[in-house]
Amino acid sequence: MNQHLSEPELNAGLETIRRSPKDAGTLEMIVIRPRDQERRVLDECEVSGRLGVHGDLWANSWTKVPPGGAPNFDIQVTLMNSRCIALLAQDKSRWPLAGDQLYVDMDLSANNLPPGQRLAIGSVILEITAIPHTGCALFVERFGKEAAVWVNSPVGKQLHLRGIYAKVVQDGRVKAGDVIRKVAEKLVLNQTP
Repeated sequence: MNQHLSEPELNAGLETIRRSPKDAGTLEMIVIRPRDQERRVLDECEVSGRLGVHGDLWANSWTKVPPGGAPNFDIQVTLMNSRCIALLAQDKSRWPLAGDQLYVDMDLSANNLPPGQRLAIGSVILEITAIPHTGCALFVERFGKEAAVWVNSPVGKQLHLRGIYAKVVQDGRVKAGDVIRKVAEKLVLNQTP
């Protein structure tokens, strides 16, 4: 088992994370969670507005919504900065433990990817949502308490070190190695005609 990093060790990696590409990066890894506590790395997969990242438990979990309820499409897809998870996990084989689906070499900061910003990956278009991604007790167990505090610190939140949520606005296919790029200006939320 890898040793968890201390706050000074985590802070030493910030500059590398801040140098992530701003407008176009790379999809480094695709991970699905077929069931709780299970992870599978894929070379490529379908992504749709109906099922999210195909094979991931998100589609199964929304079918358990109480009668009259609706699935939360704003948490359909999770993206995490690959430089951040490389630091936290210390070994690429441990990246899937974070529980995210798309690991990307791209600046996920609030300044670079605000809610409404659209991204193209392969033939898929995603839209960043405003729901904060903060992690859970399993994140603490896998990467350490200091890592959880670090990703949720003011700097961590601004850089979205824990990752971001997106919803699918165009169905398609993604594969590891695809370019991820901004495709439109930020949409103005709550705009009146």
